[in-house]
Amino acid sequence: MRKTESRYAHRTFDPEIGMEIAFRPLVLEEDLERVHAWMNEEHVIPFWRMAWPEEKIKVYLQNLLDDPHSTPYIGYLDGVPMSYWEAYRAADDVVATRYQAHPEDRGVHLLIGPPEYLGRGYALPLLRAMTAFQFADGTAEKVVAEPDVRNARMIHVFKKCAYEPQGEIELPDKRALLMFCRRERFEGRFPDALG
Repeated sequence: MRKTESRYAHRTFDPEIGMEIAFRPLVLEEDLERVHAWMNEEHVIPFWRMAWPEEKIKVYLQNLLDDPHSTPYIGYLDGVPMSYWEAYRAADDVVATRYQAHPEDRGVHLLIGPPEYLGRGYALPLLRAMTAFQFADGTAEKVVAEPDVRNARMIHVFKKCAYEPQGEIELPDKRALLMFCRRERFEGRFPDALG
């Protein structure tokens, strides 16, 4: 995959889907309405449980933006915003109470917003691009995910992206499957992903 410089934090072309994938940091004024709408989509509500009023979403996003250990992103396919991501330092997240977190472990949360992007084979390329982004600076050896145990489709995508199940865990808002993607396994499965 080739990478190019731009206003995006990470940008790459995925030959599998023949599309450019990009992530840019969330801008509250620009993205609040969009993220609020996505959180209220039928396919998102059961897993994110954030079908909140816009003002509450605003407070949530502002708290993320104020946290130096997490960054919310808007994900793009060929220049169209269509996904929401949270990348975070796992050691500073509640998930670190459920496993022995390394200080450099990264974690990711995600959702695909517009329903027309579902079931089209985009989830794996998007997750692969975000995982590569988390490994890009060379310090992280592991990316952590904790999808809801009921979200079989997403768990399947994580497995295809070299994430390995570690067991079920209880988190304050859900029963989750703890999953690890180790750099060596990711590079072995996707040798071109890290450039």
